[in-house]
Amino acid sequence: MIDKLTDLDEKISHLEGRLSDPSLISDQKAYQRVAQEHSHLTKLQSLYGKLDLVLADIADNRELIQEGDEDPELLELAREEMEELLEKEKSLEQAILILLLPKDPNDERNTFLEIRAGTGGDEAALFVGDLFRMYSRYAESMGWKVEIMSSSPLGIGGFKEIIALISGDAVFSRLKYESGVHRVQRVPETETQGRIHTSAVTVAILPEADEVELNINPSELKFDVYRASGPGGQSVNTTDSAVRITHLPTGLVVTCQDEKSQHKNKAKALTVLRARLLDKMEQEHHDKISESRRSQVGTGDRSERIRTYNFPQGRMTDHRINLTLYKLDSIIAGKLDDVLRPLITHDQEEKLKLIQ
Repeated sequence: MIDKLTDLDEKISHLEGRLSDPSLISDQKAYQRVAQEHSHLTKLQSLYGKLDLVLADIADNRELIQEGDEDPELLELAREEMEELLEKEKSLEQAILILLLPKDPNDERNTFLEIRAGTGGDEAALFVGDLFRMYSRYAESMGWKVEIMSSSPLGIGGFKEIIALISGDAVFSRLKYESGVHRVQRVPETETQGRIHTSAVTVAILPEADEVELNINPSELKFDVYRASGPGGQSVNTTDSAVRITHLPTGLVVTCQDEKSQHKNKAKALTVLRARLLDKMEQEHHDKISESRRSQVGTGDRSERIRTYNFPQGRMTDHRINLTLYKLDSIIAGKLDDVLRPLITHDQEEKLKLIQ
């Protein structure tokens, strides 16, 4: 660990020089990458500095205890302080190891959120709307921007599916654990006998792909335009503004009809398609890697039932880490930190096991 940190000052100094370079400032994406690396290394430097001080205090206390000072009160204080210092040492070393873990290259990306109704009919469609509001409120609390890319609203107030782009600081790093089947247990408003129904929706979290890293051959795309359907303004429903794009080599299909402009719908559909192609490539790569990686949280398996929301009991259970919280109202209102933090911690612990 120390070997990795010896040239930290030099690296930080180099990055500070790059951040003041006018040519880098003009390239916002490159500047952001360098700024993120600088922030990461500065955190590492701070933790290592704290660890250095703790190790020095441990050495002083150990020497005092070994010498057996005549003052028994001082010796007792030194022993008590030693316990606290050893705990601090362990905590700081853990924090440093976590920062030294290989970073997911997608962590800093903007993210597509796709929610689709599964089993349960109208109740599943209503829950799609509930989950979308939950994620939107969480995004708002994080200072992120939510832009609906495509939606299929139903008259009952829910959605057959909804796709949104969430933009902001490190969105994917927080939401990547949400992919999978979300199950809801509650009494529908239309249920006259008070019976609990079980429905399910699927959530997919896809990192946004840059044009430069995923070059799509235009000849491999089939474009169809048609009249939008469902609720909407007059111009949305009376002109051929809706766009369907088919990627011929993979068969992936993306539709977008929310905008009045065919051009805007086409642009949105292309960004969604690009993200799905990147996700497909990464899923194929994940299938080839070890079982230990696949067993971790956050692999993005959309067929896995990851969570149950039980409304009668006010309970949410995440089945991957056996986490149960009796604060469902708060979670559905968008307060997701109590759910996401344990998932992040579990993922980090699993990764640490592989390198220790």
